[in-house]
Amino acid sequence: MARTGILPLIGAAALAGCSGTSEAEGEARWTSGSIEDLREAIGERAEHGLDRVRFEVPEDAGSAAGQTAMTKAALLYASALARGASDPGELYEVYTVPRNDPDLKAGLAKALAEGDVDDWLDSLAPHDGAYEALSKAYLALADKKAAPSPEIPVPEEPLEAGDEDPRVPAIARQLAASGYLSGAVGRAAGQRYSEEMVAAVKRMQADYGIDPDGIIGKDALEILNFSDADRARALAVAMERLRWLERKAPDTRIDVNTATGRLTYWREGKVADRRKAVVGEPGHETPQLGSPIYRLVANPTWTVPRSIEENELAGKGAAYLRANNMARKDGWIVQQSGPENSLGLVKFDMKNDHAIYLHDTPAKALFDEVQRQRSHGCVRVEDALGFAALIASHAGLSEEWTAARETGEETFVALPREIPVRLLYQTVVLDEEGTPSVHADPYDWDTRVARKLGFGERARHVLKAGAQDVGP
Repeated sequence: MARTGILPLIGAAALAGCSGTSEAEGEARWTSGSIEDLREAIGERAEHGLDRVRFEVPEDAGSAAGQTAMTKAALLYASALARGASDPGELYEVYTVPRNDPDLKAGLAKALAEGDVDDWLDSLAPHDGAYEALSKAYLALADKKAAPSPEIPVPEEPLEAGDEDPRVPAIARQLAASGYLSGAVGRAAGQRYSEEMVAAVKRMQADYGIDPDGIIGKDALEILNFSDADRARALAVAMERLRWLERKAPDTRIDVNTATGRLTYWREGKVADRRKAVVGEPGHETPQLGSPIYRLVANPTWTVPRSIEENELAGKGAAYLRANNMARKDGWIVQQSGPENSLGLVKFDMKNDHAIYLHDTPAKALFDEVQRQRSHGCVRVEDALGFAALIASHAGLSEEWTAARETGEETFVALPREIPVRLLYQTVVLDEEGTPSVHADPYDWDTRVARKLGFGERARHVLKAGAQDVGP
């Protein structure tokens, strides 16, 4: 393998973390076999989507300086596998999802002593089904050389309702993959641009701030059209995001994918529930948090944050406050309990410094949207009362929860065990067949990760912001 320099993304900070030689490192030396294992592992880094990241393996490891340089190279690559080649804490203002953080120096020393550097490196990346599916799909695209040209050529004349065109089946499949068209319709589409497809395109255009005329031209195809290069980029970013995470997530937890507006409730290692979620709109993005639910709140009140008061309620008079069951209390605007409260009839209280939590909402229509990035940052849960009843039942609190609801007043029900919640952002998800499907990047959060992995920019339309109510 050709020896090349380290890209700037690795940087001095990464090297500083593995500089010097510890006692553990001094106990074992690099042999010709161990060096070859490292070179082969780095040569196969495409299986992790790291083929655009360069790692330097020194030619000569015979001297003390060479041994130290070899150790640095190994720890650098090991860190990319174990923690990611990028640091989400540097990429995002907020990132508190639990990270993977093994003792790489001790692990390398042991691997060198036992002569199994290749096995040790192989153990560092995730080994779950999702990661393996992403890796397989990425390698398949790498074999095709990831063509940069769009899959669907831009038509010389825009496609209008009723037009016949050989590109229609590919357009239908991507509309289905993006959630705008049912999978059955997408798979069965012929070459006629049908009224059902026109309606789907209109919904998509409205989401992205394009005139919803249903005509497929350059702008519409820019949203739908993923080249092989675009897919490879998304898959590499998805693997990187998985490398950030702790390898053994809690068996009982709630994961919210803010990129797709989906909530998954895991109980004792199995999926117990899935439902839609409405999350923060662009400009009010839901942060990537690890934060537990510690209590249920029946009939919650809502204290309006200063930002919403100043930006959206400024100039609203007493009549508006009365109409929305709001009143000033200790200098704050507080909305009283009730079905029209912006938190709905249940709040899932979480422990974090960002005032982020899960809750009900009176704005039920938002769950019918394809792009559900429509809140001011908190997570609205579809059929939140049903979800709360499920949580209470599993916690042995059904009677207490029912009694709390019946008070009609704000009432707190503490959970005997906190439920970890991970607010994640993943634009590639597995479909029912286990095949990776690329979705929209509503916050444009993939771009900063892609840059760190050596990928360029992708032409795109940004999801149109516009929360439809003042709720959190």
